[in-house]
Amino acid sequence: MQTNEFLITRQRVADFAVGSTINWSPTIKELDLFSLPFFFPDYKALDAVEAGEPGKSLFKTIEEKGVIGLGWGENDYREPTNSKRPVRKPEDLDGLKIRVVDSPIFIDTFRALGANPVSVNWAETLTALQQGTVDGQENPVLSIIIPYKLWEFNKNIPIRHYTIDPLILGVSKETWNSLDPKDREIVAKAAQEAMTWNKKEARKGLEGSTEAIDMLKSKGMEVVILTAAGKAF
Repeated sequence: MQTNEFLITRQRVADFAVGSTINWSPTIKELDLFSLPFFFPDYKALDAVEAGEPGKSLFKTIEEKGVIGLGWGENDYREPTNSKRPVRKPEDLDGLKIRVVDSPIFIDTFRALGANPVSVNWAETLTALQQGTVDGQENPVLSIIIPYKLWEFNKNIPIRHYTIDPLILGVSKETWNSLDPKDREIVAKAAQEAMTWNKKEARKGLEGSTEAIDMLKSKGMEVVILTAAGKAF
């Protein structure tokens, strides 16, 4: 399971791993910071946290647990979709069965917004959407909504950036300690280059461009771009 990524890396069953902070948060509770709703209004705020003292502190905590953090990447902002109606205000979520990550913070967030959050394994989610067992789901546009063609099941998507989904490239501390200083330098540089590329790709068509949103519209999705006030509901 994805939630075992951190433990597997710490135990050196795997030397390296790229994991979502969502999946690592059961072990590193502090990583729930990134799942707080409406906490990161834009990419600038996120980058500042990751590159600043909070990010360094999180990597220190991770290291204390047996994994060295080499770089930040991301899956981008998560956006909710549904098959019932456009969402412009909290009341529009009332009663909607939304598939969410099996995490208390996600369940509590959608429950507070009036929806009916349902924990479903992602492998079963497409079937659940197709059969109407759930009305919608929440995931990043480029890594999930577009590749899985969710417009076939859900026609409504509000772009509200309600929470972000960072990635961490980590290496087992044991593996790291087995490398000589020169190799560590090479690995660290390659990791930074890889995660910089990852971030760029995760934001492609979403930052400084409407290409990704235009594609969703071309597929028949009703895209609601919420104002700053609307995003804060």
